[in-house]
Amino acid sequence: MKVREAVLADAAEVSGFLQELAALGKRSLPSDAEYVRSNYISHADRIRCSVVEDEDGALLGLQILKRASEGNPYDVTPGWGIIGTHVRPSAARRGVGRVLFASTLEAAQGAGLEKIDATIGASNPEGLGYYEAIGFRTYKTSETSISKCLEVSA
Repeated sequence: MKVREAVLADAAEVSGFLQELAALGKRSLPSDAEYVRSNYISHADRIRCSVVEDEDGALLGLQILKRASEGNPYDVTPGWGIIGTHVRPSAARRGVGRVLFASTLEAAQGAGLEKIDATIGASNPEGLGYYEAIGFRTYKTSETSISKCLEVSA
């Protein structure tokens, strides 16, 4: 597996596996290519947006790290990081998330972030388990979501 920065040309393929996740009930946000371009790959608050490719160049996952701004939709403390992870269903349980996070953590440290928030749907046990396994801990809950936090050490 190879990690690299996402480019605008990746949007269609990422959109495809986001739509697979939505069809499985594991995603409720938009999944179209324009959403991927504007909210992930070229978002103004983006610190890093990485993809993982397999040996044939197929994309297996995407991880986004943004800096929380005032009034962000997750109510994350401004200046913290906000992370999102999406793995192609056929690539689940193959270490894609861990490979992505190594790159993202390096970017968080380089950006001087103190903490990273991951807000996950309360009905997403795979996502909750993933973030717990890489060191995130619950700090806020609602009826529909659980927010986990990781302290970033330089």
